[in-house]
Amino acid sequence: GGMPWQPGVSITPLPEHGKPETLAAMVADAVSKGARVVNRDGGAVHGTWMKPAVVSGVKPGMQLHELEQFGPVVPIATWRDEREVDEQMKASPYGQQMSIFGKDPQRIARFIDAHVNGVSRINVNTQCRRGPDTFPFTGRKDSAEGTLSVSDALRAFSIRCVVATSADPANTGLVTEIVTRRLSTFLSTDYVF
Repeated sequence: GGMPWQPGVSITPLPEHGKPETLAAMVADAVSKGARVVNRDGGAVHGTWMKPAVVSGVKPGMQLHELEQFGPVVPIATWRDEREVDEQMKASPYGQQMSIFGKDPQRIARFIDAHVNGVSRINVNTQCRRGPDTFPFTGRKDSAEGTLSVSDALRAFSIRCVVATSADPANTGLVTEIVTRRLSTFLSTDYVF
């Protein structure tokens, strides 16, 4: 372990004062209400470091279910009815990401449509994650409205430019060719209005 800027370091301290204790209290709250830490020594705290904890059996009413914890804790909740997921997602004040795992395109599409306005990123058959920096860090509800990525930050401090043309077939074809053949690094969006 060590600091992030030190070469060869693979484990760093948690960045907030008191964070390990806060996370340990959230894990203890869940365990006291019937959840279970399923990995050996999960949640063990050593100074500013906490061993990742995988917590199974997380349910509504537990802090791990109700709060964004931003730490090395993976709360696992299970449902028998898809409507429970919809209800809990709608009731949640948070909305960063969700992951949907499955093979049925109709069920996946239904989940996407049901939650696209509640979260800012839906991952299909892949875990929630941050990055790369070309992808925005997004949020909805109380999860910090808006987006931010390296390119978004640069744009926020830059003067923007709009490329416009009249909507006739020749111009639409011209812009479409520029975009689809990737002839311009700036005019590269696949959305043409």
